Amino acid sequence: MSSKTVGQVIKCRAAIAWEAGKPLVIEEVEVAPPQAGEVRLRILYTSLCHSDVYFWEAKGQTPLFPRILGHEAAGIVESVGEGVTHLKPGDQALPVFTGECGDCPHCHSEESNLCDLLRINTERGVMLNDNKSRFSIKGQPIHHFVGTSTFSEYTVVHAGCVAKINPDAPLDKVCILSCGFCTGFGATVNVAKPKPGSSVAIFGLGAVGLAAAEGARISGASKIIGVDLFPSRFELGTFFLSSIKCFKIVVNINSMPILLWKTFLMIFLFAAKKFGVTDFINPKDHDKPVQQVIAEMTNGGVDRAVECSGSIQAMISAFESVHDGWGVAVLVGLSKKDDAFKTHPMNFLNERTLKGTIYGNYKPRTDLPNVVEKYMKGELELEKFITHKIPFSEINKAFDYMLKGESIRCIIKMDE
Repeated sequence: MSSKTVGQVIKCRAAIAWEAGKPLVIEEVEVAPPQAGEVRLRILYTSLCHSDVYFWEAKGQTPLFPRILGHEAAGIVESVGEGVTHLKPGDQALPVFTGECGDCPHCHSEESNLCDLLRINTERGVMLNDNKSRFSIKGQPIHHFVGTSTFSEYTVVHAGCVAKINPDAPLDKVCILSCGFCTGFGATVNVAKPKPGSSVAIFGLGAVGLAAAEGARISGASKIIGVDLFPSRFELGTFFLSSIKCFKIVVNINSMPILLWKTFLMIFLFAAKKFGVTDFINPKDHDKPVQQVIAEMTNGGVDRAVECSGSIQAMISAFESVHDGWGVAVLVGLSKKDDAFKTHPMNFLNERTLKGTIYGNYKPRTDLPNVVEKYMKGELELEKFITHKIPFSEINKAFDYMLKGESIRCIIKMDE
């Protein structure tokens, strides 16, 4: 890192989303210096989250293009703007899509991480300081994404959205803490708070859902039910975990001998159980609502449910699947703009509780460094979430892997 870049415009590579659903294009962008209260980061590793795909497809919200997506990443502070005191050039850091100003009532509350100033805003494509973008191509501004835009070798982020972490932490592993893992894991341990021996249902078995299941496992839940609509999650064994990295299973179940089908299914079950999942339900396999299936499996409903898919129907099912009297459901997934949650008021009167959470109720600057330390001490397993690693030049492969259901987390190395 050279001090010559401080205060100067940096030219670097970035993957530009020019329009909805079209492959990203790697181009040279100009990244302006950080203004007051901002930080310029050199991104070393980033990964693809389903939210990136969601806004890239632009099917359920207001489209905003051209844009630099990406929000799950790790890097090194290149320079800081005026007034930034908790970070300095050379620090290892994680950018986060939500922030912590440290001054508002939410930041002072022990119960909330919804900073008044820096909470997630998916429709803002500029910096708060001056309502301008720090990215441009030949004078054309390029929109930011949730304040992070990590699909660029350099990015500018509000300092309140950057967590300084252990200088020895492996960035290619802890980068997934800046979104997916903490979102799911925290939803379980910080919000749902299952007791040892309890039952938990996880709706959606992507990276966030598996992190939620991991939280339930660590909390001591005895029954963890995974619910997912996609047959590939059950039938194809397309997860690539540390224990079965030598396999890449892309097969047609219907054409397989029954013994081979059972073998592959057992491999998947073993893999998912590494995240704590004990039972599986595909709602399409039943002629009754999934909440009724769960109620029959659990003598009235699960103690806790965590919804991680973003489907409004899954959200309703998760709430209606918890036990009356004490059941708690937590919503995590990002719904479509015009979705509406509908359930009978008696479900509330019968003492079921519905909650929601952003980023697992973690405060980025305060809590994230401690989560990194838990990983460094061996208390958290991150490696099993990482199924692919690719160079930045092949970033579109990450989208293909996710759309085909072949990956949990794909790490993108930015200097390749």
